[in-house]
Amino acid sequence: MKPLRIAALTLFALSACVSSPRPTLESRELGQTPNVHALGQVWLAGQPSLGDLEQAKAAGIKTVINLRHEQEFDGFDEEQVVTGLGLQYVSLPWGGADELTDEVFGRTRKLLNEANEPVLLHCGSANRVGAVLLPWRVLDGGLSFEEALQEARTVGLRTEAYEEKAKDYVERFSK
Repeated sequence: MKPLRIAALTLFALSACVSSPRPTLESRELGQTPNVHALGQVWLAGQPSLGDLEQAKAAGIKTVINLRHEQEFDGFDEEQVVTGLGLQYVSLPWGGADELTDEVFGRTRKLLNEANEPVLLHCGSANRVGAVLLPWRVLDGGLSFEEALQEARTVGLRTEAYEEKAKDYVERFSK
């Protein structure tokens, strides 16, 4: 191949990489659901109600990932509601820093990278969502830890122990 042609192909390949910018965090509304934000095809939120889940389906959501334990629900069978709407339901329950393990971070990253999009990732208030969002944005999204931390706090992260666990995970898995 001629040098000029190689240079042109290289520039084309590089422009393809540059032309797809990282998604930015946007505030969204979903009925009465607290702390709703979106990063491209990933919606982040607190607990949606039945009506809010119906709105999520109407908005195009295909997969719901729930970070809450079953006993946290007061008679609301979210799995039944979500699957009844024809959406994929994934349960990845954890509560408290002692349950925020490498497995939770790793599985969340895998789900967010491979799930049928758009995805709705939620917990009760979006505190846990912010915690698992942080490593995904750094390790898979290319953000600095500080940029990802700001996003996580905007989404709802407010527990220092979750932040510390996320930072430790990122430091160990970015090597």
